[in-house]
Amino acid sequence: MSHGEMTVEEVKKHIKKYYVVFGALLCLTIVTVGISYLHLPTLQAIILAMAVASMKGGLVAAYFMHLIDEKKIIYSMLWLTLVLFAFCMLIPLFTLHGSFN
Repeated sequence: MSHGEMTVEEVKKHIKKYYVVFGALLCLTIVTVGISYLHLPTLQAIILAMAVASMKGGLVAAYFMHLIDEKKIIYSMLWLTLVLFAFCMLIPLFTLHGSFN
C-alpha cells in the first residue's frame, strides 16, 4: 500500500469524525438561534453570538480545512490571524463608547 492509500477502516474513522463535527456545528447553530430568543442587551448578544460563531469557525478550520494536522508554523499564523481579527472586532466597540473622540 502506498503513502496516499487508506484502508476502509481508516476512511470510516475519518467519516465518523466528520459526522461528529457536523453534529457539533448543528448543535451550535441551534444554540445561536436560541440566543436570539433571549432578548439580551445588544452588547451581550453580540459578544455571545461572536463566541459561538468563533467556536463554529474553529471547528470548520480545524477539521474541514484540516488545520488540526498542520505544523507549528501554521498554528502561529492562525493565532496571529485570530489576534488581528479580534482587534478588528473590538474597533467598533471603541467607537461606540467614544474612546477615539
